[in-house]
Amino acid sequence: MDDAITVVIAPGTPPALDLIGPLDAPLMATALVLAAPCGPKLHRHTATHHTLHFTCRPGDRPADRPALAGRLADLLTAPTARDGRPARPGPLAALPQQPAPGRAARLAGPAAGLPASARQREVLLDLMTAPPGPQLHVGQLHLRWYGPLDRGRFDAAWQSVTDREAVLRAAFAPGPGRGGSGPVVRVHERVEARVRHDPYEPDRPADWPQVLRSEREQPFEPGRPGPLRIRRVDGEPGADGPDARIALTYHQALLDARSVRALLRAFLWAYAADGRPAGGERRPGLPDHLRWLAGQDPGPAREFWAGAVPPAGARTLPATPTPTPTPTPAAAPDPGPGPAPVAASGEGGGGYGHARERLNPSEAARLRGWAAVCGVPESTALHAAWALQLHRAAAATGSGPAPGPVAFGVTVSGRGIPLDGADRLPGPLGNPLPLSVDVDPKAPLARLLTDLRDRALGLAAYEWVSAGQIRQQAGRPAQPPLTETLLTFVRPPAAVRPPGGAEDPLDGELAAADVRVAPPETVEAHTGLPFALTARHDRAGALVLTADSDRARLTDAEAARILAQTALLLRGLPEADPTRATVADALALLDGLPVPDAAAVPYGAAPALVTLRPAARPGAGTVLLVPPPAAPQDCYAAVARAHRGPQALVTLDAPAGATACLAALRPLLAAAEPLLLGCFSGGGAVAYEVAERIGAHGWRAPLVSIGGTTDSTPTSARDLARALSAATRQESS
Repeated sequence: MDDAITVVIAPGTPPALDLIGPLDAPLMATALVLAAPCGPKLHRHTATHHTLHFTCRPGDRPADRPALAGRLADLLTAPTARDGRPARPGPLAALPQQPAPGRAARLAGPAAGLPASARQREVLLDLMTAPPGPQLHVGQLHLRWYGPLDRGRFDAAWQSVTDREAVLRAAFAPGPGRGGSGPVVRVHERVEARVRHDPYEPDRPADWPQVLRSEREQPFEPGRPGPLRIRRVDGEPGADGPDARIALTYHQALLDARSVRALLRAFLWAYAADGRPAGGERRPGLPDHLRWLAGQDPGPAREFWAGAVPPAGARTLPATPTPTPTPTPAAAPDPGPGPAPVAASGEGGGGYGHARERLNPSEAARLRGWAAVCGVPESTALHAAWALQLHRAAAATGSGPAPGPVAFGVTVSGRGIPLDGADRLPGPLGNPLPLSVDVDPKAPLARLLTDLRDRALGLAAYEWVSAGQIRQQAGRPAQPPLTETLLTFVRPPAAVRPPGGAEDPLDGELAAADVRVAPPETVEAHTGLPFALTARHDRAGALVLTADSDRARLTDAEAARILAQTALLLRGLPEADPTRATVADALALLDGLPVPDAAAVPYGAAPALVTLRPAARPGAGTVLLVPPPAAPQDCYAAVARAHRGPQALVTLDAPAGATACLAALRPLLAAAEPLLLGCFSGGGAVAYEVAERIGAHGWRAPLVSIGGTTDSTPTSARDLARALSAATRQESS
């Protein structure tokens, strides 16, 4: 064996580094000094095999701990660190020692639980691969509380809801199997409700929009139970007691907006009952839904979606692409709930923009009546307005002859499934699905409406299938996406008033405690799509349209233009005679208005996986060789020849950071392929960050092997191949 050292990192809390090869004592001592804040301890197995353990825990780790293991591996394997000196095993007796715990103690064993749904895995993958910026899939409800508020009673009521609802005690954990079968959902027996109280401070009154913003910016940890955070902020005391505001912040990996409204109502009932429990465990609950999903026959759904998937080339954004992408500077502050000012300059920025339009009650009633005459729900009228704008943008760019297909996402409730009690089940049932239709300007407008209605009804039969599954079945697992916009039409909640026109009994129960609560307001979750539109009725009967747009694709001014043109169509369509009007007549409502612009996205510009060698057999797994900074494109060619393992060997076509690596790995993670990470010295920090982020989002964190250098010599290739072989043996032991 030569004097080179290789390192295999087992991510975890805390991580462990297997050091294979003769140690250089002074260099090792330097590494231990750098790792001192994490309590390093070194165990000697043999003269050429040591294990470096850390003893810090998540609560006391320094801010740089996640990257420390990777940096130490780069230090120990870098040839320049030895200053040309030969390796000197030397006496290490003075260094801190501890017994080797073995792999079982370093990695958590398989957690008992049920496999996460396809939709849940896609949300977790979105989080894992998202660049820095606003949190994705984090939504909010917030409301005002009038009257006295008993903190003990408040906390007890939320705890009683948490004790009853499995979803509020759920978290994600790695599934069983060598590569992990993907995340499982584990329901904990006892979880403390996540409640925070902010008392009124006369010298520093709370800025409510900032409170909401800070709650949304605080990330959820998928491995920690509790997808709902409750924050109460007291206002200035009045004659009837303090006026409080309450924010409910939730994550879409385990909850949707409809679920949170139901949980809020359950809490209010419990509070009215002096915080007493409302009964035993809810059935059905989240585990029942996951078992139902696991028992579905995918055949009929696969057959349906084979014909319903949007065709390649369908128009997906109601804007014309500009030649160059809009610059994206540092993330701008989130504008918070409610309407936000449109950027006067027309420039975009970082983060998400927010826009709002409103059809007054008489306009909303006219739209609803016209849709009924056409034999469609008013949500279909919204779909038609969107399809018209998509077609208009396609015609403006000359991307295809008319008629042509358009495609957009629609949110389904997920509760129309044949599971008893699904309509009352709190969980992540809301599901975005693709809908496409051909738009022909010469066709009757009534035909477009009925086509959209029938397609929406058809996909509702398979609303439990995820968009990612549809994309895989269509053979289009990567870019470009099936859809780039999402429409959500929020149905008015079912009436809670008993027959005879009596008041909601909950209002009476709260009034007995001198309490009144205002209807909750909603802050939609960012989806990562360029444009997401939500339509809902307010208490006055108006139809409120809100839009969140990605400023990297659409400036605030262009997003506001899209929403304004949508509202214009919804106001103008009821003027059309459904028996005579054509699609061209409806398009004429937008004559003279500019087609919005959007930044083009060069989908091929992101780093992509390059296969160096296929797997020897199905299920053997994959090794991703992470290119170190400034590495030549073919730096791993010799490793593919030197490594004898059965795994497929892949790399990236250019050096990249952890986010780009994870984006390239997404199809492998979605398929729960066994995974190992490897790299030459210098790539350890990036490789280890990739492994940690995989482990933090419910997958089993892969081992990381570091060895050799990018000098393109056979010796370096053999060093890394040796490290990969050691990791393969460790993984299978």
